[in-house]
Formats: sequence, structure tokens, C-alpha cells
Amino acid sequence: MYTSTYYEVLTLPVPMVGQLVPLLVLSAVEACALDGYVAAVYKHNVVLSEDAEVPVSPEEALVLMDKNTAILEMAIKETARQGAHIIVTPEDGIYSWIFTRETIYPYREDIPDPKVDILCTDPGKFEPSPVLERLSCLRNNSIYVVVNTGDKKPCNSSDLRCPSNGHYQYNTNVVFDSEGKLVARYHKYNLFVTEKQFNYPKDPEFVTFNTSFGYLGIFTCADILYHDPAVVLARRLQVDAILFPTAWGNTLPLLSAVQFHSAWAMGMGANFLSANTHNSTLDMTGSGIYAPDGPKAYYYSTEVENGHLLVTELCSRPHLSPDYLAAVNWKLYASSIEHSICQLPSNDHYFSGVVYHDLFSFTELGEPKGNGAICQQDLCCHLSYKMAEKQKDDVYVLGAFDGLHIVEGDYYLQICTLLRCKSTDLDMCGQPVETAETKSEMFSLSGMFGTNYVFPEVLYSGVQLAPGEFEVLNDGHLISQTSTLKPVLSITLFGRWYEKDPPHTEQASP
Repeated sequence: MYTSTYYEVLTLPVPMVGQLVPLLVLSAVEACALDGYVAAVYKHNVVLSEDAEVPVSPEEALVLMDKNTAILEMAIKETARQGAHIIVTPEDGIYSWIFTRETIYPYREDIPDPKVDILCTDPGKFEPSPVLERLSCLRNNSIYVVVNTGDKKPCNSSDLRCPSNGHYQYNTNVVFDSEGKLVARYHKYNLFVTEKQFNYPKDPEFVTFNTSFGYLGIFTCADILYHDPAVVLARRLQVDAILFPTAWGNTLPLLSAVQFHSAWAMGMGANFLSANTHNSTLDMTGSGIYAPDGPKAYYYSTEVENGHLLVTELCSRPHLSPDYLAAVNWKLYASSIEHSICQLPSNDHYFSGVVYHDLFSFTELGEPKGNGAICQQDLCCHLSYKMAEKQKDDVYVLGAFDGLHIVEGDYYLQICTLLRCKSTDLDMCGQPVETAETKSEMFSLSGMFGTNYVFPEVLYSGVQLAPGEFEVLNDGHLISQTSTLKPVLSITLFGRWYEKDPPHTEQASP
């Protein structure tokens, strides 16, 4: 859980379905230089189906959805009470996950195109939509509400893509404005490999809408790893903020939720409202509100199972801020020291290791200070570092990966990273680890990247972020601003080379 000197933390016990749930509230003390607004995300411990592979009636499905909606309503009302303008809730937050195409169907509603119609005041106008109507009736709270639910759309045999049950089934985000109007609907394009119950739309949807507090875009979970729609929204359309419902399973050492989502916000230069599902058994935890200059509020815990609410102030239009990050040349600095990077001496400490199924090239950092370099294919990485009182059980390596990731999604990566190994056994380097004991006095990490899309990560022991303790210079190297306050797990430049990705292919069976 992060708080800076600019925020106060209040813990408010609020009853939610028979339990007391601490709500984390971060109220801004330092006003934004531009127009600001109050944003919120809710980390939800979803009430699960007893058996998601057993068919239920629509009435039984509604009972489960009502239980989860009641919890979300409590969070929404509390958020509105604190003056928030918008709240984002998690992916799968209404009905849970791991369904088949047959068993998910009773949880679907035919969600209309966004219109000016207020479902709450005109019930029955569309197909039976009790969940949508209930969400629309939150209009009395005068707050934008983002919820992930399910859409179904009929089709017939004239459509060659039409599933055998005669319906497309979509993982869907909906947005209601402060008057209860449905203003946005987004169908997830990049389905995770386990989402066999869903279809993806024929073409990616670039969903945006205007508010009094900025130009907003929306996508879901695995979408963040791909070009469409994520990069189009952030770079081409230049939205001010991304709304991001997710059910993110943490994948250390490089892809924990708070780590990667905060890095993406910084790399893309947009505010990022990430609401994660909580399920510690599946390593799902970590929600946050991130700005281009760092996290404003976040929460990560594998111990606490209750829901948590994060509320903080954001600048409405970060692109207009005088502190907005300038364009970065991600190979300029590394090119200036190319001779020291690429002429690597013969060294017994070079070896390979696996990080999330990818074979990295590693070199051990055996000394408490010095320089390290490692290359893989066209990517060469360079590190200057000094550790503070390096602990003997903390083994660190510098790693490089330049290749196509092909497990649980296909996407091309270029990564330079300093990692703490899981143990002193070098064969364990790259495996997930959550704790460390060694702090850093200084570091400078750079690489000869072939892509302009690089996301800077600094992760502390306990899977905690390092706000205000590092920066990226315009010449493309990541440097420390001060000695680290906590022991270091990893320091990473996580590059995505979208042009080398394979084509988008069918990810869910009809």
C-alpha cells in the first residue's frame, strides 16, 4: 500500500454483505496545477459461483450477480460520498470466471448501443436487463460508474463467424455517466487463453467519450499487452485517462499488476485507473491509480481478502502539464556507450535462465558496485550500479531478452532487467520472488532498443513501487534519483515491439 507525503490515509469501516471492509482513502493535499478531478478504483473479492461449469437458470444467475452488485453499490455510494467523479470496478466483478460457453449464457444481457436513454427511468425498453437497470439507477450518486459485465448479440448462419448457439458472447465494459446514461460500451478484443466462453469482436473497438474532467478511453485486462486498442487510444487518440477493469494474475518478476500498470501509464503518458479482482489463490491482487509521473495510490496485498477502495485526485489533462514527459529516444544513451556494451569480456558468469517461459541471457552481478552488460540478438543492455550493504543471500543478475513471447499470448518483447534471484542457486534466477534485503545506492539502466515503446519498472521487496525515486531521461536511460528506501526486487526497461507481433487470431472457440 502506497502513500506519499502528499496524501493522508483514512481507514473507514463500511459493512458489505455482513463484513467490515477497510476502505483506503487518499485525499490530495497538494492541488493539481491544472484542473483536477477525484478518481476511484475498487478492488473486489468476487462472490463466486459454486460451480461455474454447471448450467443454472437466469433466475439463479441473477441471484449471484445481485450479491456482487450489492457490494459494488456500497463502494460506489461511499466513493460518491467522498466527492469522486468516477469509479472503476474490476473485470468479472459481477459474476466471476471460468465458465463454459453454455454456463455463462444466463449471465449475459443484450447491452444496447450507448444512447441518451436512461435505463433506470425506462425499464423494459430493451430486452430484460436487470443488472444494467440497477447500475443505471445509481444515478442518484452523481458519479460515473465503470463496470465489467457480459453482452450477447444474436447472429445467424449467413454470418460465417456466428457461433453454434446463435449468439456472440462478449466480455464487456459499460460506463454510466453521472445521470445514469449509458455512455460507453466496449467488447474486449484480446481475450486471455482461458476465456473460451467469449468471442472477440471482428474488429478492435476504440471506445472513447468526453467528460467535464477529460477525454477518456477504455479497455480490459490483456488488451494492455497489445497494440490494439491500447496504443491507439493512448498515442493516436491521446486520451487523458484509461479506464481498466482487470482480473490480473500477478506474474513476477516482471508482470505484477501494480508494477506493469504503473509502468504503462508512465510510458504512454496517460492517467490509468486499474481496478483488479482479488483472489489470492489465483495470485490476483493489486489495484491502483497511476499518472504519467508515477503512482498516486495503489494497493497490493496477498493477506487481506476484503475489498478495498482507492480514492485520489488526478490532473484532468496530463498532456497539457508543464511536467509532461517529453519524447524519449530509447537507444540514444546506449548508443553513446555502445563500445562498452557490445565488447563483452569472456566471463564464466554468463548463463541462461527462464522468466515467464522466456529464455533470458543473464550475467551475475558479483560485486557490490560496478558496470554490467549483456546482449541477446539485437538488444544490448548496460547497467551501472552501486548496492548498499549487499546481503550474501541476495544474488542479482542483469538480463536481456529479445524475442517473441508465445505462452498465454503471442507478443514480441525487448527487455533489459536487473533481477534478484530466488536463491543463491543461479538456476533459480528468473523465478518469482517477493522479498529482498539489499538496497541500491544508485543505478543507471539502458538498452539498444529497436522499439519506441518501453515501460520503466522499479519494484521493491514486498511487491511495492518506488514513486519519486527514479526517472527516465530523454536519452533513454533509467536512473535513480536517490538511494532506494527499500530493498530492490527488480529494475526493468520492458519493451514491446508491436510491429513484430503475429496477426490477431481466433482466441476463443465459437
